[in-house]
Amino acid sequence: MPNAHDVIANASSWVKRFTPLIPKDGIVLDFACGSGRHSAYLANAGYQVLAVDQDISVVQSMNNPLISSACFDLEQEKWPLMGSDFSGIVVTNYLYRPHLDQLPKMLVEGGVLIYETFALGNGDFGKPSNPNFLLNPGELLAFASRHGLRVVAYEDIYVDQPKPAMVQRLCAVKGELKQRIPLQFQG
Repeated sequence: MPNAHDVIANASSWVKRFTPLIPKDGIVLDFACGSGRHSAYLANAGYQVLAVDQDISVVQSMNNPLISSACFDLEQEKWPLMGSDFSGIVVTNYLYRPHLDQLPKMLVEGGVLIYETFALGNGDFGKPSNPNFLLNPGELLAFASRHGLRVVAYEDIYVDQPKPAMVQRLCAVKGELKQRIPLQFQG
């Protein structure tokens, strides 16, 4: 079982960068949470987290009082989170288009969506290579526009860490941002 420090250290730099924008007065959904690296990171930052996936055993083994978990098959016809509201939603390395449009509906006003997953061209570097699991060029931007989300940041790029991949990343807010973070310049 990985320790919490390693899990937190392995959190996505994109998630780490935009977590401070998420309002603290609600619950953050770690959607398709996998090993719970983002659940642990968010809890460490003081957020209440709901981690959902088909296998939540690793998340449950963390025994973190800020993390609750729910075991759901996220690809069933019936949407398992109907009527839920979140101040933030984090999705990484997961794409299932039939339910994608449900995510913005669950954000409260001022809620933040942080999304990062593989994009077309990733097959050149390994899996996933099936187009059903790869975002098309500009797909996350079109998604944000379709739902009236305000784009804070977007990338459609090649990355070499943690492994070579083509990814799209989006940070978007429903309505107005409640939190502000200073600009970070990299040089």
